[in-house]
Order: sequence, then structure tokens, then C-alpha cells
Amino acid sequence: MSIWHVPTFDPQAATDIGDACMIGHLGIEFLERGEGWLKARMPVDRRTTQPYGRLHGGASVALAETVASYAGMMTVDPTQKGVVGLEINANHIRAAREGWVVATAKAEALGRTTQVWTIRVEEEGGKLVCLSRITLAVIAVQQA
Repeated sequence: MSIWHVPTFDPQAATDIGDACMIGHLGIEFLERGEGWLKARMPVDRRTTQPYGRLHGGASVALAETVASYAGMMTVDPTQKGVVGLEINANHIRAAREGWVVATAKAEALGRTTQVWTIRVEEEGGKLVCLSRITLAVIAVQQA
């Protein structure tokens, strides 16, 4: 049984949604979705590094929250519910200095009012850069 309420996934459309906000500024791009997971990437460049040339920890967390929140959003009926972050933590394991980092959000628990996702941020070669976990609140969407 699929966890996805939204049956199809268009990576370009997902990426385009973020163009006018922080997601676009950081260069985050959605890649693919599978059973229980969603993947996105972010460049390691002047937008996402700290002064020493390493990936900024805050950029890793922004990527982790972005991919997990978007995944969570696709598990609920968007006409009735939305998801927002309640808590996120991150363990920064190793530095990334160039190329791309890829984040994979995996569903751990999908409840009626909360969701928990684990996010692995890895270098292109697969080495772990950051391990994060987020709790999302499932909230009612305000009807206009």
C-alpha cells in the first residue's frame, strides 16, 4: 500500500514551486520519489557554504526540512491538510566542499496529527554528510 496521497510526482514541478523562496535561492532540486522516500539535491557553492568553504550546517538542515516537508505534504489530502515542521535535529558527520549533496527523506511514522521522517544527506559518492530527523505536524488547511 502506497503512502502517497498524491499519486504522481513531477520533479520539475516540485522544484519550480520553490523558485520564489529560499528553496530556489539555495538551488534545491527534487529528483525522484519511491515507496516511502523522496530525494532532492542541493549544490555546494557560494550560496550554501560557510566562510571556510565547507557546506554550511544550516544549509544541510534547510535541505533536510525541505525534502521531508515536501514528502509529508504528498501524504495528505492537500485540499484538507498541510504539514509544518515541529522539531528538527541534525548531526553533521563530515564536510562537503564541492559538487552536490543529495538528501533522501524516509517516512518513519505517519500518524493522523504528526509525522516523523529521517533524512540522510550524502555527498555524490554516497558518504554521509548529515543525518537529520524531523517531526511534522499535520494541520488543517485554511479555506478562503
